[in-house]
Amino acid sequence: MQDFEYLLSSIDKIKGIGNKTKHLFLKKKIKTIFDLLWHLPISKIELSRTTDVKNLQIGKNQSIKLVPLKYNFPRVRNLPNRVNCLSSTDRIDCIFFNSYEGYIKKILPINKEIIVYGKIGFYKGKYQITNPKLLSENEDGEVKDLKNYSLTEGLTTFKYNKIIDEVLNNIPNIKEWHSKNLIKKFNNVSWNESIKKIHNIEYEDLKNSNFLRRLIFDEILANFLISSQIRSKIKRIKKRNKIFNKNIKFQYLKSLNFNLTTDQINAIEDIEKDLSSKERMFRLLQGDVGSGKTIVSLIAALNTIKSGYQVALMVPTEILAKQHFDFASKFFNVDINVELITGKTNYLNKKLILKKLENNKINLIIGTHSLFQKKVKFKKLGLIIIDEQHKFGVNQRKELSDKGGIDCDVLVMSATPIPRTMMMTIYGDMDVTLIREKPKNRKEIRTYSKLESKVQEVINFAKKEITSGGQIFWVCPLIEKSKKLDHQSAVEKYKYLQQYFNKRIGLIHGSMEKSDKNKVLNNFLNKKIDVLVTTTVIEVGIDFPRANVIIIENANKYGLSQLHQLRGRVGRGEKQSFCILIFKSQLSENAKKRINILKGSNDGFEISEQDMKLRGYGDILGFKQSGIKKFKLADPILHKDLFDLAEEEVKKIESNNSKLGDYYKLLKLYDRASIINDII
Repeated sequence: MQDFEYLLSSIDKIKGIGNKTKHLFLKKKIKTIFDLLWHLPISKIELSRTTDVKNLQIGKNQSIKLVPLKYNFPRVRNLPNRVNCLSSTDRIDCIFFNSYEGYIKKILPINKEIIVYGKIGFYKGKYQITNPKLLSENEDGEVKDLKNYSLTEGLTTFKYNKIIDEVLNNIPNIKEWHSKNLIKKFNNVSWNESIKKIHNIEYEDLKNSNFLRRLIFDEILANFLISSQIRSKIKRIKKRNKIFNKNIKFQYLKSLNFNLTTDQINAIEDIEKDLSSKERMFRLLQGDVGSGKTIVSLIAALNTIKSGYQVALMVPTEILAKQHFDFASKFFNVDINVELITGKTNYLNKKLILKKLENNKINLIIGTHSLFQKKVKFKKLGLIIIDEQHKFGVNQRKELSDKGGIDCDVLVMSATPIPRTMMMTIYGDMDVTLIREKPKNRKEIRTYSKLESKVQEVINFAKKEITSGGQIFWVCPLIEKSKKLDHQSAVEKYKYLQQYFNKRIGLIHGSMEKSDKNKVLNNFLNKKIDVLVTTTVIEVGIDFPRANVIIIENANKYGLSQLHQLRGRVGRGEKQSFCILIFKSQLSENAKKRINILKGSNDGFEISEQDMKLRGYGDILGFKQSGIKKFKLADPILHKDLFDLAEEEVKKIESNNSKLGDYYKLLKLYDRASIINDII
């Protein structure tokens, strides 16, 4: 029996794997023995049930004994290589696309009886097997069923099975890390038993098996445990608590021309509790579009400033930074010095701002990513606020937590609602506060769908809204015309709409220079143009209070969450707002569901849940940053009960102050232990 470290060893430690085979495995991103174990079989290959030609079924995967007779390697490009074969007295061909002659000759030696497994086809009156995956000599006359794996060229299924069997026979006997009560929930199956059985071809109902669920649970728990320990590590860092006068906060709130929602009040209380604590704050403030997160963040900034500290507010775009600066300047009294620093800030002014910042002459600095460059120095930074958190990765988040020293708290915000199971996975290292309520003065956006053939009616409606003081977003999926997709491009749509809106129409897309883009956006903000034709670059982070209509072309091509984010670009003012979804007549059932869900709900959290059910969790929001955990087995939709169970177990571990060392092997195995030396 091997030691635990065997599982973390390089695959070339396996008997029979040399440099050549190792390279083939690396193509499948298999580096360690543990990686190999998670490359699971996709089906069972019943070699023992070989058939003859007359019993072959077209379109089915079957095995057949045959003898290669002749190679046909055409010299014409793109034509397949063909091997004429004989099975008993019947003819059958093996067809290869994109395979080398040497490889084919090696696995199909002339005049040798072999077993071929693959998908059966029929072409020009003859049976054939195209790109057979499984080829083997029948050396000892004994034919065993095999496990079918997704392979790279150069690895036969027989060889792969031999390697897997070698590993499974050497699995170390790992001591159980779970309690007896927890193991009972999985019918007392051990990790060792589970990892062996998951490769066992005798099991038909893999999805519902206890051994598979056990392994999935372990993967989720490892993820949650690390997040828990990061939280714990942050909490162990003692800071100076911030002391502030809540009466000052109430004076500011009285000056507002609106009342806060219950969720906003609760959010402020959560943050105030964190700020006044001796434990560092590391909190996510998540709210739907238009829920009022900005005012909550400014109150947090106010309390921090009145405690004698500086505040940094980082946002993803220059125009959003300018909007935050304008709002903060109006909100705060003259005794609070607010400054803005972006790429547009000239050199001399930037130099002056940086000097004032270092000398504690600036209370609140607002800017983009450049805020956290090394040359930007603070005298006494007490709070970092990051807006539109999902635009930044988890690694950046960790770096920012130490930017201001141990006395600096961190508040991140996101206007992108995500399902709870995903939130636990992505933001498990933070405390979370949700704002679901919308301000009472906000009218719900009315959502309609229109056929593309009735676009003239949409144009007439847009003209009517402009006449009454409104502004229009017209969203197109592509920048330029695509031959492959029938979407109308933003450029083409802009040219088409010019005839209806004269010169009061603008165009913006991701390929434009930043300066040109900002110029158009500012013209739209200052109502110099009425219609803004755009791609999805306006999806997040821009507030245009006069915009009350958004028209989305080819709406069926977007996911639900993205449509909701786009819709949230309107409805910021007092005017009734509208979202018009334009689509072609022939819609898939899935597209119809998405559009009907959006028409029936303005709740971003509900919509994100529905989106995940329809599309899966992999990329429902277009997340690309490293912060999203990629599970090998777990799925937040299919295994929600296991996510909930893992959350309960982590809470028990936290309350009992259990040693993380008990779970050392679990964390190492599931590669969630980059900080393990710091926390054990």
